[in-house]
Amino acid sequence: MFFLTILFIGFVACKTNTHIIVDNMGQSKSNEDNADSADSRLRIRIGSKTFTATLLENETASAFKARLPITVAMSDLNGNEKLYNFSGNMPVNSSKPGTIRTGDLMLYGAGTLVLFYKTFSTQYSYTKLGRIDDASGLAAAVGSGNVTVTFEPE
Repeated sequence: MFFLTILFIGFVACKTNTHIIVDNMGQSKSNEDNADSADSRLRIRIGSKTFTATLLENETASAFKARLPITVAMSDLNGNEKLYNFSGNMPVNSSKPGTIRTGDLMLYGAGTLVLFYKTFSTQYSYTKLGRIDDASGLAAAVGSGNVTVTFEPE
């Protein structure tokens, strides 16, 4: 039985396509966090401030891109995120990220767009869409209440 367990674990490990990459800040991230295609670029406008973001190459991000450009009223939740509820559902592939980082753009459930403006730990599941390339000034731009945000292809 022990031999079969080891064989099974080895087989599953060989089937995994995720590679770990260490960025220039010394943080590791999986290849699912990477998207280098020009089609994956996004502009996010909040008031007079504009941020650029990189979307992942997954089914959910593709469904999100198909809705662009959009301008939405996002409400504040917990003093660390802005959210918007789409009228329809999108495909999901949720997982528990453990740590949310400032600038993460994710989908909660099948229809709630979430833009995180603070870093914190979480036990909730999300589907990753992408992240803002340089999130400095994001918290100040979104403020503490509801905010209007425009998402458009770059």
